[in-house]
Amino acid sequence: MFQLEQLKLAIIGLGYVGLPLAVEFGKYKPTLGFDINQQRINELQSGHDHTLEVSENDLKQVQNLTYTSKIEDLKNANFFIVTVPTPIDDFKQPDLTPLVKASQSIAKVLKKGDIVVYESTVYPGATEEVCVPELERYSGLKFNQDFFIGYSPERINPGDKQRRVTNILKITSGSTTEVADYIDQVYNLIITAGTYKAPNIKVAEAAKVIENTQRDVNIALINELALIFNKMGIDTEDVLKAAGTKWNFLNFRPGLVGGHCIGVDPYYLTHKAESIGLHPEIILAARRLNDRMGEYVATQLIKEMVKQRIQVVGARILILGLSFKENCPDIRNTKIVDMVKALKEYDLDLDIYDPWVDSAEVEAEYGLAPIMELKQGQYDAIVIAVAHDQFKHMSKQEFDALGKEKHVLYDLKYVLDKQQSDIRL
Repeated sequence: MFQLEQLKLAIIGLGYVGLPLAVEFGKYKPTLGFDINQQRINELQSGHDHTLEVSENDLKQVQNLTYTSKIEDLKNANFFIVTVPTPIDDFKQPDLTPLVKASQSIAKVLKKGDIVVYESTVYPGATEEVCVPELERYSGLKFNQDFFIGYSPERINPGDKQRRVTNILKITSGSTTEVADYIDQVYNLIITAGTYKAPNIKVAEAAKVIENTQRDVNIALINELALIFNKMGIDTEDVLKAAGTKWNFLNFRPGLVGGHCIGVDPYYLTHKAESIGLHPEIILAARRLNDRMGEYVATQLIKEMVKQRIQVVGARILILGLSFKENCPDIRNTKIVDMVKALKEYDLDLDIYDPWVDSAEVEAEYGLAPIMELKQGQYDAIVIAVAHDQFKHMSKQEFDALGKEKHVLYDLKYVLDKQQSDIRL
């Protein structure tokens, strides 16, 4: 029934997940990249990717990949892969709007025998409970009779040039045994690391959402330990290094937990748990603790400034780094913003410098205007907030040169040796 020779792919959503996938599939099969953002389509057609996930050289070399923002252009595809965002709203609830709209759009061109695979992170059951009804309603077709679905969770790691889409093991699943086998074959066209076929869609969904929930809980534990050790005057990194000499000690570090995955995915799982009458205490406690870390870091900095008798009101602070992780322009759900908001309550002046981010995107998303060049001898406090390579290659003297004669240097990411900074997390 399903044959690789007839495969015509459409990737729905060309962000950090969708574009690398489209590029790899485009090396082997006719692939159409779809995005509702015409500016993104224009950018890719010109051979540039502002997310820096795909190089200009790689974009130009793909022969079978085209781009569009028109729904009608999707009508010839028979295998759709959905890679749209699944964020949370202001009340920490899943926002499935992009997923619902993508499903409605696909339904308008869906034909008998077509397959729709979702990669967006959701709670267990969402694909069949939310997406399938939209596909049926807007297409007039019947699920598992006229069309079929699958779920294969994304495992893209933004900014990581070693772990790429092709060399990360991929979980696959399908709505029937035959469809699951075919979906697995399709992904094996590009995934050199191989695939793992889950027994059903719900298992694949659950596997994805617990990956980041597990990391969130582990980082929350280390953050709480850091709070305890800071109160006791013990250096957290010294403790972690000592504990790490045991073979089965897990290597996590304290910090601000942001981004599109770890800071978001647990809320999808807790939402589903509460809908079936369970209150996930550990997961929610971890989320609360990690969400408060930006404010804690700001308070730590202010206390150190007061301790060194540096006037806080009117002080000039430099934040080095704004993206949610190192060597990456991704600013989605960055918790550096939480620290910035907390610091601004003290009526001081803040400069943010990040050579990786797009200033216009930062302005639109957060209303902040990063500076374009570093200024010497200007600051009462300097915070190394993100461990970009540019900052890791700076010396203690270069950081100090940015500050006034008397200033606080807060190394949030352990970039310097502990004796070289005034304060660490």
